[in-house]
Amino acid sequence: MAGSQSYESALDAIPGSHPYPRSSRYHDAEIGIHTQPDGTPVRYVKRRLLPPLGEAGVDEDPATHTVSSGERPDHLGQRYFGDPAAWWRIADANPVLDPRELTAEPGEEIAIPNGFPGGGGGGRHG
Repeated sequence: MAGSQSYESALDAIPGSHPYPRSSRYHDAEIGIHTQPDGTPVRYVKRRLLPPLGEAGVDEDPATHTVSSGERPDHLGQRYFGDPAAWWRIADANPVLDPRELTAEPGEEIAIPNGFPGGGGGGRHG
């Protein structure tokens, strides 16, 4: 399409724009700009630091979920947030390095955040 701007150029034209939707774990991450030797600017996401446990949207008395055999992190994202891509909110609320650790052990209880920045919350707990 002649004369159309690329997505990246369109974003640059909007002051305060962010390339990630509000539901993304990277939405609040700072965006940096690296200038290549030829002068081309390249946008990138700066480091995303995990919130300390207890501050990841989990109340003082967090809701819990007992893991069932065959569950996956995306199943939990769908169940509690209505979005399978929201599994990362649950991972941030638990002491895991790999999100697969959330559901690796059937019978284990994991914390479920009750809310998150920019949207709904985990109103159903099981």
